[in-house]
Amino acid sequence: MKTVLLSYFSAARSLTRPGVLWHLMWPTLLATGIWTALLISSWGSLIELGSGLITAMPLVGGWLASTDSALMVALVMFKIGLVVLALPIIYVTAAFLVAAVALPLMADKVAAQDYADIARRKGGSQAGSVWNALVAVLQFLLLLVLSLPLWLIPGVGLIISLVLTAWLNQRAFRYDALMAHADGFEMKDLPARHSSGLFGVGLLGAAMAHVPLVNLFAPALSGLAFVHYLLSALRVSRQGENIIEVT
Repeated sequence: MKTVLLSYFSAARSLTRPGVLWHLMWPTLLATGIWTALLISSWGSLIELGSGLITAMPLVGGWLASTDSALMVALVMFKIGLVVLALPIIYVTAAFLVAAVALPLMADKVAAQDYADIARRKGGSQAGSVWNALVAVLQFLLLLVLSLPLWLIPGVGLIISLVLTAWLNQRAFRYDALMAHADGFEMKDLPARHSSGLFGVGLLGAAMAHVPLVNLFAPALSGLAFVHYLLSALRVSRQGENIIEVT
């Protein structure tokens, strides 16, 4: 837990570096703008669709359709559900933008000052970063859809959301944190050896994603924490192997 917290303290310190703070903000702001615009523009159609789904429900659909007050309550719950569903979608979009674009740029700036002693073996690439982020998002969405029935159990939805978001964080950000410095073997070996710690970093980021206002910065801050955690682990790993590096 100490290493996880230190990685976030280091990430917060990195925000004072020139050009880093902007990359903390723009992915979430852009994702919020895109999905808010889409939700507003399609609101009428979505409510019409929701009304149709509610009145078509077996057993209770006919009663809801014939009772104005009950139908109104059901539609209000549907509207709340739409807004709640938009929040993880916004986070996923922001996480994709962070992993594919913002984090590699932030990692370069941070590594140049804090990890200049680590040789760059370039085990990853920008194309690999985009592909990794895309696969992580698609897998997350699939798991989210499969877990939806469990959200009907009180309290379970929050636990599922935290676990899935923690998984998404470590799956999406670990590649970018290592791609410039690790070789092909280290890209796979380090995450495997530090799986519990990486999940802890992802879980703390997931918790921040559920805090209003803080969630605006959670994806990028979590990504920066992964950079510090994994590059520190890479430094220790190479020192332990007694490798003499020429930079």
